[in-house]
Amino acid sequence: MAGEKKYISQEELKEHNKLCDLWISIQGKVYDVTDWAKQHPGGDIPILNLAGQDATDAFIAFHPGTVWQHLDQFFTGYYLKDYEVSDVSKDYRRLASEFSKLGLFDKKEHTVIYSLCFVVLMFAASIWGILGSNCFWVHMGSGALLGFAWIQVAYLGHDSGHYNMMTTRGFNKMAQILAGNCLTGISIAWWKWTHNAHHIACNSLDYDPDLQHLPMFAVSSNLFHSMTSRFYGRKLTFDPIARFMVSYQHFTFYPVMCVARVNLFLQTFLLLFSKRRVPDRVLNILGILVFWTWFPLLISCLPNWTERVLFVLASFSVTSIQHVQFCLNHFAANVYVGPPKGNDWFEKQTSGTLDISCSTWMDWFHGGLQFQLEHHLFPRLPRCNLRKISPLVRDLCKKHNLPYRSLSFFEANVMTIKTLRTAAMQARDLLWEAVNTHG
Repeated sequence: MAGEKKYISQEELKEHNKLCDLWISIQGKVYDVTDWAKQHPGGDIPILNLAGQDATDAFIAFHPGTVWQHLDQFFTGYYLKDYEVSDVSKDYRRLASEFSKLGLFDKKEHTVIYSLCFVVLMFAASIWGILGSNCFWVHMGSGALLGFAWIQVAYLGHDSGHYNMMTTRGFNKMAQILAGNCLTGISIAWWKWTHNAHHIACNSLDYDPDLQHLPMFAVSSNLFHSMTSRFYGRKLTFDPIARFMVSYQHFTFYPVMCVARVNLFLQTFLLLFSKRRVPDRVLNILGILVFWTWFPLLISCLPNWTERVLFVLASFSVTSIQHVQFCLNHFAANVYVGPPKGNDWFEKQTSGTLDISCSTWMDWFHGGLQFQLEHHLFPRLPRCNLRKISPLVRDLCKKHNLPYRSLSFFEANVMTIKTLRTAAMQARDLLWEAVNTHG
């Protein structure tokens, strides 16, 4: 009969879960996004991770209302016949709609301006300390100040990466390249590649790259089975070296964080010069070249190699504060194995994140990421509004008996070290078992 709706089941939808045959459902309508996945601004991995299932909540989280009008071009003509919406999802969508009506996704206040001014002052003070003084301690202080400027720049890059910082997409891209590539040496393309996957597959051991740190760290004994990383497309080998390193990870955690920036530089180069499709590859490489021009030149202005090495160590060590914070938000939370599921979006985010409680005047220090759960649920929300919505998210979690964990910075550190120590002790048991078995 003309005009009669056509339906497919969820089982039939699951069959379309490959990059060459990629369907998703949004609000019960089925879309073929096989070709679009290659052009998707957020990359193909977030779409592929939710392929063959309903992705409504994730779509709402990452896309403004203006994007909905473009969906019809991908409509297959099918509807999901067994489509149901959980009570949690209904409340989440209602909350997202209310925030949109209140304009919270657009109200950025003056956070960006204040942050930019703060960053400029820190960069200027750091450069002056090197060029205008011969004092060793002033030089070390300049290194620490540069590291702290990098932290604040990273928060700005994070904001712009979620398209919250500027008014247009073009200005956002400019801000991303400037904040990420030119000032910190870390490619915004690399950040988007990993960060979008992390948001979609929060705390999945095999899908979330932010938990895949072998041979240095393992937050769960599940990683001892050399599982395959669905993000990197390779095996996370738990070999004797990894077993030894993980056995002492609760001791090495902070020292490694002091030089973690080196790994970010390495990951940037590996992506930009790989065979993968990288959006704006040339622009990203040019931005990296800017960083690797001004940073070595600045270091060369120091009087000797001892001060140069110590300056770099001082700047990198200060940035460890941020690297530690990223770990605190997720290392001690619940983990799982397997792909994310679109129908438990809210539950997975609450399960896999920890908030860091702090006073209002410390919000600038954490860059808004102390409200990690709020950010994961509403990634398009400017950081200045995260504290405002926190009570509403807490109430929603309480209503549905879901975890809402908010710890002090110290408590979160303790909990993270306990998590690492637990896995370390389990790795040691395997280590001694291997020694006793093989002599």
